[in-house]
Amino acid sequence: MSMLLSIVLGTLLSEDLTCIAVGLAIREGQLSWAIGLTGCYVGILLGDFGLWLLGRFVGPPLLRQAWTQRLLPARGVERLGHWFDRRGWAAVFLARFVPGARFPIYVAAGILGRSAVRFLLFAALAGLVWTPVLIGGVWWLGKPLVDLLERFFDSAWIAIPLAAALLWLLLRGLLLLATPIGQARLFARVSLLWRWEFWPMWLFYLPLVPWIALLAVRYGWRSITVANPGMPHSGLVGESKSAILATLPAAWTVPSRLLPPAPLPERLALLDALLTDAAWSYPLVLKPDAGERGAGVRLIPDRVAAEEYLAAVRVPVLAQVHDPGPEEAGVFYYRFPDWSQGRIYSITDKVFPVLVGDGVHTLEELIWRHPRYRMQARVFLQRHREETGRVLAAGESLPLARAGNHCQGTMFRDGGGMITPALAARIDEIARAVPGFYFGRFDVRYSDRASFTAGTDLRIVELNGALSESTNLYDPALRLWQAYGILAGQWRLLFAIGAANRRAGHRVSGLRALWATVRQYYREQRVALRSS
Repeated sequence: MSMLLSIVLGTLLSEDLTCIAVGLAIREGQLSWAIGLTGCYVGILLGDFGLWLLGRFVGPPLLRQAWTQRLLPARGVERLGHWFDRRGWAAVFLARFVPGARFPIYVAAGILGRSAVRFLLFAALAGLVWTPVLIGGVWWLGKPLVDLLERFFDSAWIAIPLAAALLWLLLRGLLLLATPIGQARLFARVSLLWRWEFWPMWLFYLPLVPWIALLAVRYGWRSITVANPGMPHSGLVGESKSAILATLPAAWTVPSRLLPPAPLPERLALLDALLTDAAWSYPLVLKPDAGERGAGVRLIPDRVAAEEYLAAVRVPVLAQVHDPGPEEAGVFYYRFPDWSQGRIYSITDKVFPVLVGDGVHTLEELIWRHPRYRMQARVFLQRHREETGRVLAAGESLPLARAGNHCQGTMFRDGGGMITPALAARIDEIARAVPGFYFGRFDVRYSDRASFTAGTDLRIVELNGALSESTNLYDPALRLWQAYGILAGQWRLLFAIGAANRRAGHRVSGLRALWATVRQYYREQRVALRSS
């Protein structure tokens, strides 16, 4: 009885791993088929019913929310509920065999469906098919796999857990291969091995740690806190976008205004007054005043969306006129304090993702079918979650992202060919107008490339300090070693400029003050990201 209970509890933690472990235990003669199958089946059925109960529990309060009622009126809920009772059984049955479908469909059945008995009936039928197939497959494949691994490692203690892990990966892969979207998801995961531009930041930067450590020893690690003496801690963390923009010449910046934390009616009144006094109009861009990598940046189409955003994001928010561009570039600039003129280190040409419909596939299917967009499908599907089932007409275009951030979906290309003496002179002129600025990246919008390279057409959206990246390194045409070369050169300049300013008498940041800024910034970031 205790073994049966253990299996049931195990399936509630991880169905697949428990079923695989049970199949291997049966293969080793440590467990009977009756106990193994019964325990897994009961646990799976309890887990399925638990998802239904979760939907039933969270459904009523969720459906009472104002935003939910706008998206799904009471009449629509009633209609979907009747559909689930009549035909939802097929979705409940098939969800057991489609990766990623079980959780949303079973929870939706609890929210919308009316009959627990009907749900349990078809969940039970699906479990009757799934459980023996899975455990039987493990029993059949497990013996040769464990024998092979046991001969290789000469240890059953290593062979059996490793076989379980390999069988779990095989199961995940086979389930993904069962559907076109699953195949695309699997390919996206595998292609991460060589598509380094989509690696997590910690992994991408890991090989650079020894180089940064060497520079820290040579120049002193706190030197980077005075690379830009005019910015708090050189713009390493938590710098105010509004404060930096206020130091730039107004003629070359996108108009913006800070909305400080306040009760929602006060913030809305301030925004309304700003729209009236400054003759602004929607759409606007709202974003946290301190933030990195496009976190919390939203294009706000109307006052309703503005109210929702300001109600959720309680940290200081920067309101900015939406510049239509349509082009955007990142211009990385540096200057040593004794130079008469600064230089452009790199230009990043930003290519915004646009999806084109074919009149057949849904938005979600088109994203997963696209060789690039599938790599950031989670970002796009979350952003357009209300339209994922819509079929785009043939030739219809849908912008997937409007913010010029790589992690938000924009593709970066090396724009070194756009560097001209005229543009370099204009950027240097603007940079010199910012007190104590020597190193960082201008994010700019422009309308015409020829005018941009002539230095006459550019509007600065942001100016980023010490930890800004020379984002041309994410150009998919570059080799990995070329990207690291760009990054290594950028960090060398950061330390060298900081050391030069330190020798000129600028005081580096104290460790306590820097740590306090880091803590405050990430505390505010959690608030902003959790709510946006």
